Amino acid sequence: MKVPLLDLQAQYETIKDEIHSAVAEVLESQRFILGNQVASLEKEIARFCNVPFAVGVASGTDALLLSLKALGVGSGDAVVTVPFTFFATAGAISNLGARPIFVDIEPQGYEMDPEKLDYFLTRECSIRSNDKKLTQNASGSVVKAILPVHLFGQCANMDDISGIAGRYDIPVIEDACQALGAVYKGKAAGSIGNSGCFSFFPSKNLGGAGDGGMILTSSEDLANTVRLLRVHGERDRYYHSIVGFNSRLDEIQAAVLRAKLPYLAQWSEARRSNAEDYTRNLIAAGLSDFVTPPAILPDRSHIFHQYVIRCEKRDALQDYLKEKGIDTKVYYPVSLHEQDCFRSLGYHTNDFPISHAASKETLALPIYPELTTEQKQHVVDSIASFYGRA
Repeated sequence: MKVPLLDLQAQYETIKDEIHSAVAEVLESQRFILGNQVASLEKEIARFCNVPFAVGVASGTDALLLSLKALGVGSGDAVVTVPFTFFATAGAISNLGARPIFVDIEPQGYEMDPEKLDYFLTRECSIRSNDKKLTQNASGSVVKAILPVHLFGQCANMDDISGIAGRYDIPVIEDACQALGAVYKGKAAGSIGNSGCFSFFPSKNLGGAGDGGMILTSSEDLANTVRLLRVHGERDRYYHSIVGFNSRLDEIQAAVLRAKLPYLAQWSEARRSNAEDYTRNLIAAGLSDFVTPPAILPDRSHIFHQYVIRCEKRDALQDYLKEKGIDTKVYYPVSLHEQDCFRSLGYHTNDFPISHAASKETLALPIYPELTTEQKQHVVDSIASFYGRA
């Protein structure tokens, strides 16, 4: 039995006519850049997440980049984030000439550990006497932002992170690229910090027909700055008040996303149901000594962008499942502090042991909404067979 990691074709077949109609409407209008589709999607996503402002941009990566830039992050500054995440989280920081500062993750949810964040800010930083800015002792860089990641579809501990950041008046940018629809204590992912960043990459729970992203904020000033940044800083045609970027969400992507948005809640619910089936069946198969299902942490809803298990003999299990026709993925095989391009930061492998261990032990199983009962059972039976529990 074949079980792909993601089956976009299965989703497409259910809404094909709506997608075609949405795209055709844009083609008939011949308005492709920052038209009614983008403006309408911005309002719909803002309403979905209960925030006043949403700004469409070209990708999730650009959402991070423009948020950082809008909050004043630049060359020589420092931004605190985690090493266990997709590369764009730290790449956006570096592309502004700033320095990614890593703190380790929690072992269950894989999100930023508030205790490690607090330790870094209180023990490894000092308040500069001349301007009262918090600076990293080792580099002298001013800490300009904190960038937690809502990994795999579950929110980080935003109460503790925001409280720690608030003591030093440091803005918080949520990397919610994998978490549209997740909730933390009644608040939508992306609505809690100074800004929240989403990706509409095709594999996301709400995915487009290409790249796309969005920034949420409750600050009108920040929203206006991002709107400038996405169009080269142009306030009036050919008059530029700041240096910006070319980072616009296009009309066709917005139209596709608007057609899909009404289905997002039911797709996320189907993912949750699949996750419950997996967890129940893995335990019933006697695999608790070999496989740890993903944790659902207190005060949070999980949208299961990925269903990530922790397992013994991860690489051998992945190879075995491939032989059984089951696609899996390692998110992520190398912690960012161990990447070649970040060696100049001076980190060592065991500086972040939880992140390093996660990179060697985690494996994502197929979790897309259209997964069948038979496919899920085949996955569990194959895992049981690998560990001699069949």
